[in-house]
Amino acid sequence: MLAKLNERRSALKGESGFTLIELLVVLIIIGILLAIAVPSYLGFRDKAQQTAAQANVREAIPAVEAFYSDNGTYVGINTAAGAVSTTGGTGGAGLKGYNAGLSPTLKLFGSATGYCISQQNGTHMAKVVGPGGTVYSDASAAPNNVTALCSSATG
Repeated sequence: MLAKLNERRSALKGESGFTLIELLVVLIIIGILLAIAVPSYLGFRDKAQQTAAQANVREAIPAVEAFYSDNGTYVGINTAAGAVSTTGGTGGAGLKGYNAGLSPTLKLFGSATGYCISQQNGTHMAKVVGPGGTVYSDASAAPNNVTALCSSATG
């Protein structure tokens, strides 16, 4: 039995490690896989940012409408320094009193008869002008009146 092990060990002494060609082939395969995977990952991340911005804007609409129902105006939903308003609303908690899970990066503008909600997430912006408006993603998809109102109202 020991003789067999020594025979195997002596047979393996001539082979030590990988050849340069084998290493280059492995590196090329890894490079090809990365060339396929990275664009897909970036596309998924881009779509996730766009969807998250739209979802955050949609989530704020019921809170804004509840604010209007209680106060008879949309004035007071405005934000200071990009945070969801903490004045007015249920128990003095602003929109957070209607929905504590609102994104703190929402930008809101309220007037006596309407509102604009927008959010920037990565390279995407979602916005809605209400009441009864449609949530638009990115300025290219929104009509000029939506883009102008949200841009001038939220900076």
